[in-house]
Amino acid sequence: MTKGSILFLLHAHLPYINHPRHDETLEENWFFEAVVETYVPLISLLERLSVEGIRPALTLSISPTLGAMLENEILEKKLARYIESRIEFLEKESERVSQDSRLSKTVEAYRQLYNQAAELVYKYSADLITPLKRFQHTGQIEIITTSATHAILPLMIQPEVIRAQIAVAGDDYADRFNVKSNGFWLPECGYDARLQTYLKNSGFDYIFTESHSFDKSVPAPQPGVYAPAKTLNGIHLFARDSKSSMEVWSSKFGYPGAPEYREFYRDIGYDSDCEYIKPCLGADGQKRPIGIKYHRITGNVELSSKEYYDPEEAALLAGRHADDFIRRRVEQADEIYSSKNVRPLIVECFDAELFGHWWFEGPMFLENVIRKIRQDRPGLQFVTPGEFLNSCNEPEALNPGMSSWGERGYFDPWLNESNDWIYPELAQTAEKIINAANRFRNQDINHATARALNQAAREVLLSQASDWPFLIYINSHPEYAASRIKTHCSNAEQLISQAIEKKIDENFLARLEEENNVFQRIDFRIFSSISRF
Repeated sequence: MTKGSILFLLHAHLPYINHPRHDETLEENWFFEAVVETYVPLISLLERLSVEGIRPALTLSISPTLGAMLENEILEKKLARYIESRIEFLEKESERVSQDSRLSKTVEAYRQLYNQAAELVYKYSADLITPLKRFQHTGQIEIITTSATHAILPLMIQPEVIRAQIAVAGDDYADRFNVKSNGFWLPECGYDARLQTYLKNSGFDYIFTESHSFDKSVPAPQPGVYAPAKTLNGIHLFARDSKSSMEVWSSKFGYPGAPEYREFYRDIGYDSDCEYIKPCLGADGQKRPIGIKYHRITGNVELSSKEYYDPEEAALLAGRHADDFIRRRVEQADEIYSSKNVRPLIVECFDAELFGHWWFEGPMFLENVIRKIRQDRPGLQFVTPGEFLNSCNEPEALNPGMSSWGERGYFDPWLNESNDWIYPELAQTAEKIINAANRFRNQDINHATARALNQAAREVLLSQASDWPFLIYINSHPEYAASRIKTHCSNAEQLISQAIEKKIDENFLARLEEENNVFQRIDFRIFSSISRF
C-alpha cells in the first residue's frame, strides 16, 4: 500500500560569468567545478537509470543564467581545457602515488570522474541542456525555471522589476526548452503576497515555498506542509519539509557531515608545490583550489589534521545513509497518516550543487535512494509536481506568509548591515530603466538605441542577482561581488544616458553585448510601468 509520496527538487543555479576576452578567470572555475562534480554526475545518473528502465521522477530547476552558461560556446571550449588539464595532472599524480594504497584509490576515483566528464562533454558537444531536454521529453524528469537572474523577489521594491524578473525567465525557458514552464522556483524560497499576480500573468501554475509560509497562513492548512495548497488567485503551492530536508543538507546534523565523507575545504591546490600544480593554476600562478581533494572530514579537527579519504568506504556509507533516509521517510509517512489522516507528500528541496560539489558522495546517495525506492517498493513513490497535481484532490486555498529558506527563515543573509547599501543602488538604477522604458516604449527608435536599451535591461537584471549580497554576507570574494553590482549598474546607467542623448558608444555597447549576452530576445519595454486606470 502507498504510504506517501516524495517530491525531490534540485535547484541548479550559478550567477552569469563570461569573460570572452580572457583565456581564464578564477570565477569561471566555479562553473567548471559545478559541471564536473554536479551536472555531469547527475546526467550520468539519469542515463544509467533510463537505460535500466528506472524512472527517477526528479524535478530540476535550472536558472536562466546557468542555462545560458551551459549553452555558451566560449565557456564550452574553456570547460574542455579545464577538464583536460585535470586529466593530465591526475595521470602524473597516478604515477606519483602508485606505491601509496591510501592515495591511489582516491586518484583513480578522480580520474574516473574527469574522464566521465570528458566523455559526456564530447558526447553532447558540450551542450548539456540537450540530454536534460530529452529526459524531460520522455517523462523521466520535470524541469522548471526561476527568476531571470535569481533575484530575491521580495527584496525588489518596484513592481516593474518583479514582473521583469518573472516574465523574462518564462520567455527564456520557452526558448531553451521549446515548451512553457509550468513551475517556478522562488529563489531561496523567498515569497511575499505581491508575487501572486506576476506569476499568474506569466502563466506559471505552481511554486515552492518554505514550510513556515504555510504555518503563518491564516487559516493554517489542516495537512500542514504535507499536501499542496493554492493561493487565492489559483497558483499551486508546494511547501518544503524543512525537518527532513535538514537530514540531507546539513553538515552539522545531516549525512554530509559524516567523518568518512570527503573534506571540501582541503584541496591539493593549497597542499602542493606551485610549480608541480602549475598546469591547473591560472596565469598568475597563485595557489587556489583545483577541485582535487585527498582528505576526509575526519571530525572536528584542524584542516592539517584531516585523515586521508577512502572512496570505497564513503560509497558504502552513502548506501547505508540512503537506507536510513528511506526508513525515516516511511516512519514519517506512517506518523503523518496516523496524526493527520492524510497520505503525505514530502517535499525535499535542495541546491543541486550540494550533490557532488559540496557533498561529493551526494550523487551516489541520490542514486541509491531512487533505486531502492523503485526496486524495494517500501510504500513510497517519487513524483513530479505536475503529475501529483493531476492526481490529487483540489488543494486548499490559503494566503501564505512571507518567508524564505534562509537563515532564521526570512531575508537576513541577503539584507543585513554588511550588504544593505546594495538595495538603494539597485532601486536607483531600476528606476532609470523604468523611466527609459516608459519614455521610449511608444517611440519609433533606431536599431542602435533599441540595442542600447535592451542591453541596459540585461545589465539591470544582472545587477540584481542574489549571489552578490550573499557573497558579501559570508565574506567570500566580497570585493568581486560588490564590483559586479556596481559595474552592472554603471553599465546600465551609461547606456540609458547614451540612448537619451542619442550618442550611442558602439564599441562600449558591442563589448557588453559580447560579455553579458543573456536573454537574447529581451525587450526593454518589459520594464514599462503597468497602466493604471
